[in-house]
Amino acid sequence: MAYMRGLIAPLQRKNGWTLAEEAGHAGPDRIHRMLNRIDWDADEVLDDVGRYVVDNLGDRDAVLIVDDTGFLKKGAVGRREAAVLRHRPGGRRIPKGDAPSQIGVFLAYATSRGRTLIDRRLYRPTSWPDDRERCRRAGIEDAVAFETKVAMAKAMVRKAIADKVPFRWVTADAAYGFSKGWRYELEQADVFHVMATTRHDTFVTRWVLDHTVHDLFLGLPRQKWKRRFRGDGVHDQRIYNWARVEVRPWHRPDRRHWVLARRSVSRPDEISY
Repeated sequence: MAYMRGLIAPLQRKNGWTLAEEAGHAGPDRIHRMLNRIDWDADEVLDDVGRYVVDNLGDRDAVLIVDDTGFLKKGAVGRREAAVLRHRPGGRRIPKGDAPSQIGVFLAYATSRGRTLIDRRLYRPTSWPDDRERCRRAGIEDAVAFETKVAMAKAMVRKAIADKVPFRWVTADAAYGFSKGWRYELEQADVFHVMATTRHDTFVTRWVLDHTVHDLFLGLPRQKWKRRFRGDGVHDQRIYNWARVEVRPWHRPDRRHWVLARRSVSRPDEISY
């Protein structure tokens, strides 16, 4: 438990010494002994976490949320650290060039009773699978190939479905939502989804094939925009104007498809789709 508390503590750096200090130990020996001598299986632990989450937070109206984030690597980066590359992780501002970091793709589970992470994948940049010797030093097996973040997101949602995790919606930002292939896969699995996308994405309407998202809302009558409250933000209430346009009208009679637009009240030119 002391080790777990240390991992989630707001420490600037997390290693054997800092975790031991956080736990009140005189030195890192006990932490090192646990990490080096105990047989760890992260995937089995993850399965245990998944079962605990379903038992305690399981809800058929839950939402699965896909997102990625970066972990800055401070100090000298060793050759044995997996999938480290110079990125700008999580949109952080880095004054002097990009910083060494690892990128993780995560699947969150959100319900009215609570929220937590239930799955994860380590993103390996394209340069890593080509350097097999470096992969071996970092403990990455030769059979592990490059995967895009979208492929990782697909795998995690497929696993949640196979594990019978109860949920109703899947959501993700435009880095994932722009993938027509993934949206089609979710549709075929009859999984409801709301994905952010870009203004250049295209859809089929009653009038035009491959109509760009941005053009769908040009000239839309003012009364079609509805002001809605989204909740409290960091600085103030989040209030936006919303509109929707139906797409793919002939797909199937018991399902409807819409493109949503969210427009800033104070800056009408700022529109998200």
